[in-house]
Amino acid sequence: MKRPKPIFRDPLRLLPWFILLALLPVMLLRDYTPSNELRYLSIADEALAEGHIFAFACQGEPYADKPPLYLWIVMAGKLLFGEHRMGFLALFSLVPALLLVRTMDRWTRELMGRGQRLAAAFALATSGLFLGLAVVLRMDMLMCLFITLALRSFWRLHTGEGSARRERLLLPLYTFLALFTKGPVGLLVPIVSTLVYLAFARQLRTAGRYWGWRAWAVLLGGCALWFTAVWLEGGREYLDNLLFHQTVDRAVDAFHHKEPVWYYLVSVWYSLAPWSLLLAALFVAAARRRLRITPLERFFLCIVGSTFVMLSAFSSKIAVYLAPAFPFIVYLAFLFWQRIRPARNGWFAAAIALPALVWTAALPAVLLLPRHVEGTGFLADGRCIAAAALLTLTGLVAGAELLRRRTGLTRPIRTLAAGTFCALFVGGFALPRLNEQIGYGPLCRTARSVAAADGTTHYYVWRMHRPEAMDVYLGCDVEAVTTEEVLAGRCADGVLLLPERRLDDDPALGAALAGYECRAVGPHVVVRTARPPQP
Repeated sequence: MKRPKPIFRDPLRLLPWFILLALLPVMLLRDYTPSNELRYLSIADEALAEGHIFAFACQGEPYADKPPLYLWIVMAGKLLFGEHRMGFLALFSLVPALLLVRTMDRWTRELMGRGQRLAAAFALATSGLFLGLAVVLRMDMLMCLFITLALRSFWRLHTGEGSARRERLLLPLYTFLALFTKGPVGLLVPIVSTLVYLAFARQLRTAGRYWGWRAWAVLLGGCALWFTAVWLEGGREYLDNLLFHQTVDRAVDAFHHKEPVWYYLVSVWYSLAPWSLLLAALFVAAARRRLRITPLERFFLCIVGSTFVMLSAFSSKIAVYLAPAFPFIVYLAFLFWQRIRPARNGWFAAAIALPALVWTAALPAVLLLPRHVEGTGFLADGRCIAAAALLTLTGLVAGAELLRRRTGLTRPIRTLAAGTFCALFVGGFALPRLNEQIGYGPLCRTARSVAAADGTTHYYVWRMHRPEAMDVYLGCDVEAVTTEEVLAGRCADGVLLLPERRLDDDPALGAALAGYECRAVGPHVVVRTARPPQP
């Protein structure tokens, strides 16, 4: 009797759906962060109000920091739903992340066993910064997907896979989309990585096969149309800002995010946590055994090395800029794993045991922190405790698997990653209560209700972080005021919003506001300054 064939022979087919389900509460229930997410929404609202498509502004000031593709997505969501929807916008971070994992798996599946493939996919998906980019509203994950697809097209063209005519079109198309999503890094990484690989392979003279006149026609033609539209809509000054101030100035002498040349040597460790030590151990083992690398491994190594050196040479640096290299760091390490076959003991087991130990400490930490650390009371929520309990259980199970002689080292990795996603699913349901700590949504809704009761539409902010994007919630601009202006009665016709903890630094203001009606919203306070203080 023949055994029935399983519906899914490949567990990697189920992985995207598992991750999507696990992150669904985070996608639907959390508030926008003030640092970048709320600002993108504000810029999109301003563009829709002004009828701009290529030249953007932030509170009336030209905003040439980013290309238009992602802002178009935000604008399309507003036109489609009549308001900004977190669930819709989150798809453009999470879906690219899932497609990126799928692309890397399909690229390497003939070279790794099923256990290594699943462990590699889980390790990439749960790396700290990669997971963060998958749930935060940013254009970085979309750019990383286009860069990876461009590099995949180059490799297929180089090895003769698929249709050469198709890949010759897709290579520059994906590269332009990466440029159009985030900026010059999207253009430089595919070009520099492929040229470095060809140079090491002593095939640099064949570069025209990949970056010939057809490729440059696509790249230069797309840029010409883009820059012409920018010039027609924003003028020469905006175009100069886009082409030079936001590119050359950032690379040579950054006006923002200026860091030393060794910055990524430090950031890569926490960016790839909790798997940093494991990945490092695999690279060291491959070097010590003088492993003869395959052409694909050499290509991945060229991508990682050239991207690392190039970005380190630029003046402007933040950890997220290195994200295009993360998939290749993880998968190169697991390609080495397949041939090294790590021993049951030693550095490899210790590198997995450390995150297992940290996970085990999750529940005690969540139970103790609210009692001893100010500002962590939100962890006492039952859903946070349940999520921490899941992490602790996951750490214990992974530790037990490490102690079993018959269990391979990939199984604890899969256990830790799967348990992390289960904990995120449970903990995600606590976000409505935690949104007061995350964003300005609850604060602004309270401020609007107070303003409506007093018949005012004037909103003032004191020492708030990036308050200008509050217009997304309030429907009008806010005015930043100083202590002197508040004491002089500048806010007497409206509502004042401020961080409660910073009042301790200004006793005079705290005393002046003592008689006013105040409403606490998380770490902030809404002060009813339109009404006189109570005696």
